[in-house]
Parts: sequence; C-alpha cells; structure tokens
Amino acid sequence: MASRPIPAVEMIPIGLVTVVNPRVRSKRIFKEIVANIAELGLKRPVTVARREHPNGPRYELVCGQGRLEAYRALGQREIPALIVDADAEDCLVMSLVENCARRQHRAIDLLHDIEGLKHRGYSQAEIARKTGLSLEYVRGVIRLLEKGEHRLLRAVEGGQIPVSTAVEIAEADDIGVQQALQQAYEQNLLRGRKLLIAKRVIEQRRRRGKGLRTTGAKGKSTLSSDELLRAYRQETDKKRLLIRKAETTRGRLVFVTEALRNLLADEHFVTLLRAEGLDTLPRPLADRFRASGQT
Repeated sequence: MASRPIPAVEMIPIGLVTVVNPRVRSKRIFKEIVANIAELGLKRPVTVARREHPNGPRYELVCGQGRLEAYRALGQREIPALIVDADAEDCLVMSLVENCARRQHRAIDLLHDIEGLKHRGYSQAEIARKTGLSLEYVRGVIRLLEKGEHRLLRAVEGGQIPVSTAVEIAEADDIGVQQALQQAYEQNLLRGRKLLIAKRVIEQRRRRGKGLRTTGAKGKSTLSSDELLRAYRQETDKKRLLIRKAETTRGRLVFVTEALRNLLADEHFVTLLRAEGLDTLPRPLADRFRASGQT
C-alpha cells in the first residue's frame, strides 16, 4: 500500500490565505504569540489547502490562525505553510478537530467546535475518535449544549466541575443539585477549592441563568425579562440586607450610649475613673452627652 506523500513546506503570500473557521483570542494571548514569533521565529508552519482560481492559486487555512495573524501584525508578506490535499468540507472538519484537540479554549469555542462537528452529521463516537476526547466527555458536552448550559460548560472546560457532575446538575432541581454535589464530594471528584468554585458557579447559574451574557451591536448586554426581574430582586434583597444591618448597628450604638450615660451618672463610678485617670471621653462622644444635657 503506497503511503501518502508528506506535504512540503512552501512560502505563500499571506494575502491569499482565507480563514475558514475563524475564532477570537484574547489580546494577551495574541501579544504573546506575536512576541514569541518576533523573538524566536515561526517554530511550526501553518497548514493550508490550495484552491485554484482563474487569477491564480488561493489558500484556505486549516490550522494556525494565531500564527497567521501574528505574521500579519509583524508586517510579513509571506508565511511558511504545509499544503495539504483536502476539499472544503475536509478543511473545516480538520480545523474543528485541531481546535478541539488542542483543549486550550473557552467554553464558547468548545461550543463552536464540537457543535460544528455534530451539525455536520458526525456521531458522538466519531467526534470522540477525531478529537481524541473520551466518549463520555463528548456525550456530556453535547448534552450541556442541548440544554443551553453554557455556564456549566465553561466550568467543565476549565476543569472546575467534572462533566458527569455538570450533566447531573443540568438535569436536576435545587434538591437534586445539592445531592449531585454531595455525591461528587463522596466520590472525591469535588474537594476543597474545587467544591467552593462549583458552589459559586451553581449560585451564579441560579441568579444569572444558564447561559453566558452576550453583547449587542452597541456593546451593551442584552437581558431577557426574566434576567431583568432576577437582577431587580437581587438588588432589592441586597438593599433590605443593608437596611437590616444598619438598624442592628444603630440599636447597638443606642445601647452603648445609654449604658455610658447611666454609668456616668453614678458618682462612685466617676470617682473611680478619676482615680485611674480615665475621666475624659473622646470629643464626639463628650459633645453628644453635652448636647443631651449630661455633664
């Protein structure tokens, strides 16, 4: 059986490369990529597929978007590339697989990649095989995606909550959620800091909803009526708690003031204070007593 030829590395014009599966990276990570390439050069070429056009060849990017954009930022006109033989469908799938297998992405990227493979007709077993992820993990992620549990999904991808526990939480009521946490604790899946983080995620999910907030065209958060009502109730509860704390503090201050007033009315107590050199008061407190007629 003849082996497939190893793709050769060629220098290709950056302006002729199209990104078929674009993704957004943080500015910090992008700056690190640019700095590393500027200092050390390109360690690994990008991967592209050649497409013939009437005006000459063009290229579709399979993997290496960060490296491509870093080269552009550095003012380079050409980039080393491995040219593979793949149609448009294969390019997209290869790009999705490469993104999933790298496993260094946000939950929204995982949504984009695994759900992209699912929508293109790949079974859960095929997605697991292509990405190198376990079948249990893929099943759990797809189940979370189907239920719109983006907040739990981000916690799973961040290693904060096991995927099996996240699925149990997604399908449980409030009592079931606590039981899922208890079971994860007993199985040593959530302990210490991870357990605290999981509880925080669940509380955020309860207060803010399953999904992550998205921004509209003007950069403002778009909230549903339920989210607005939930936010209003949350702020109302905070104000009520603040009022209760203020009333408790006021009651304690009144008690202390009256206690001091009664003590200072006792001549024996005042004589004892004078003997110990403690017969003076802080000016604000003395002024308050003087204003109320107490000497």
